[in-house]
Amino acid sequence: MILAIDVHYREDFAKSVSIEFDDWVDENILQIHETIIDEVEEYIPGEFYKRELPCLLEVIELSDRELIKLIIVDSYVVLNDDGKFGLGAYLYEALGEEIPVIGMTKKNFLSNTKNVREVLRGESQKPLYVSSMGIDIDQAAEKIRNMKGEYRFPEMLKLVDRKGRE
Repeated sequence: MILAIDVHYREDFAKSVSIEFDDWVDENILQIHETIIDEVEEYIPGEFYKRELPCLLEVIELSDRELIKLIIVDSYVVLNDDGKFGLGAYLYEALGEEIPVIGMTKKNFLSNTKNVREVLRGESQKPLYVSSMGIDIDQAAEKIRNMKGEYRFPEMLKLVDRKGRE
């Protein structure tokens, strides 16, 4: 099973959402999980993971961890060419380095050329930026490229974002 996860913040709580699906080209959802986190850490510049990681771990626990083959997160796994950890790397580490993590973002950092791949989807001329841990970066980029959906953003990732905003 593949798990797409996201967190959205409100004034006094966060909402974490995960979508379980089986195949990269799937449009069939196995399960959607949602959880509300009342106590959220303050945002500290350069330490975003301290705020987001507990929210992600809470929604992951609603799935059967034994069945999770890979997690996709709306964030970087690696932030720069020196291998500085991003949220995805902290998640990979928190899960005992047992479940590969792919991060997908809309923007790239100028200092991140080695640990990220640009992925063009559909007819979009704007790339997505993919980084990973526990899975080869080129394989990760190809998996995101082949996900269901005609446009820049894969359908499952649009859906997890939309559910978080509801």
